[in-house]
Amino acid sequence: MQPKNMQRLMRALSREGLDIQFNNNTYSVRLQDEPDAPMAEVLMPSDFVVEAKAFKQLANLAAVRHPGGGCVCRACATPDFHPGNSGVAIGSVVETEGQVIPAAIGTDINCGMRLHVADLGVERFLAQRDRFVEAMKGDYFFGTRDVTMQAKATRALYAHGIPGWLDAMIDAPMGSVAYSDFDQLAKEADRVYLGGSMAGHWRWAPQELVPESGLVRDGEMATVGGGNHFVEVQTVESVLDRQSAYQLGVKEGQLAFMIHSGSRHVGQYIGGMWRDYARKAWPAGLKYPTAQLFPLSVQANPELVRDYLEAEATAANYAFVNRLLLAELLRLRLREIYGDIEAPLVYDLPHNITLPEGAGWVIRKGACPAFAGQPVIIPGSMGTSSYLLIGQGNDNLLNSASHGAGRSKSRFEMTRAGADHREDAMGLTGVDCIALRSERRFEEAPAAYKPIQPVIDAQVAAGSVQVVAKLRPLLTFKV
Repeated sequence: MQPKNMQRLMRALSREGLDIQFNNNTYSVRLQDEPDAPMAEVLMPSDFVVEAKAFKQLANLAAVRHPGGGCVCRACATPDFHPGNSGVAIGSVVETEGQVIPAAIGTDINCGMRLHVADLGVERFLAQRDRFVEAMKGDYFFGTRDVTMQAKATRALYAHGIPGWLDAMIDAPMGSVAYSDFDQLAKEADRVYLGGSMAGHWRWAPQELVPESGLVRDGEMATVGGGNHFVEVQTVESVLDRQSAYQLGVKEGQLAFMIHSGSRHVGQYIGGMWRDYARKAWPAGLKYPTAQLFPLSVQANPELVRDYLEAEATAANYAFVNRLLLAELLRLRLREIYGDIEAPLVYDLPHNITLPEGAGWVIRKGACPAFAGQPVIIPGSMGTSSYLLIGQGNDNLLNSASHGAGRSKSRFEMTRAGADHREDAMGLTGVDCIALRSERRFEEAPAAYKPIQPVIDAQVAAGSVQVVAKLRPLLTFKV
């Protein structure tokens, strides 16, 4: 089914300099003045509003090439597709050959999802809800957590991610995680994408966080972050694929704990640094790319490409450990309040990351890997369901899936004077949101997001994912 007013839409996008087509819930888009660039495919439900800015950003990304060698081979976008503040649309996925694009990842490196389940019923949880919330507010908002570690552990974290951090912490456990089950943490590394480890190096981290010796107290480690990041308590409402759910240890009626966070200030530091390095490395005398997306070429800048990938991996390693510690603080509080609760890990996977795949690399901005048999986690808003799925390995979408429902209204639109802030208009009726700032409830209200069900349905129909379980939110922590 074609969107309403398709001809009018095509004319409007043409005026934006875009060549666009629509067929079978998929838009194909390219810049009119870049006929050699690949057509970017956008999987989108036909009744979703087409945002010209997002299409222009995707077409610009697909056209990125380096004069010294390197190009984008293929490009696509997931159904949560919407404009990004940094010039790259959220939900964009590109395969490159001979180049990497630091600006395509930006500064929220390895923003990702982590999911745990626990054999704890809703009624039992809610009976101690207030005590649990106060404990978690202290850890997440007010700094009662203690994630102090030796300099050795910090350097190992940046260089090797979860396995490096674990090896160092086992030798000298301290802080809150001194009470953790390190055997459990080590076994769970197999349920983290790439084992939670990439080839990083502590030299790319902020210098004050990597001293040669002594203790390191990182004020942003094990913090949720702003924007759409969250920690949410959910219940497993229904299981649709019982075999996969059994293999992942998921059952109806369980409590679930979903974490969405990334590399925090370390990603800001490294991503900002490499945005500037890529700009400075652009060949002298040549016009800057119109979209200000500066690639690094394997042929022209081999050392810079190698160093960027190492630096991005450094921030990614930090993000893997950040999510682990957010989850571990929660598990420790569960045990303190509810007794012997194991809450095993289901899966942890990244968004916003460059990985070696295909002709060279696949860059995912607000999208996650979805290879055949691999778990996928797609959250809704704090008032709608989230989903655990299994990837089906759809190469047409570069083996990728969405990282959420996608925003339909900006944070400014949700908080501006004159906006309808009634609970029902915001979709906040019955929503239990624990926020450090009251305006966060409005910025991230369900009404700011597209409906999650069409996003899931479109990807199932396209053969990208298969639903395993549907999760209903109980309460959400937002900074």
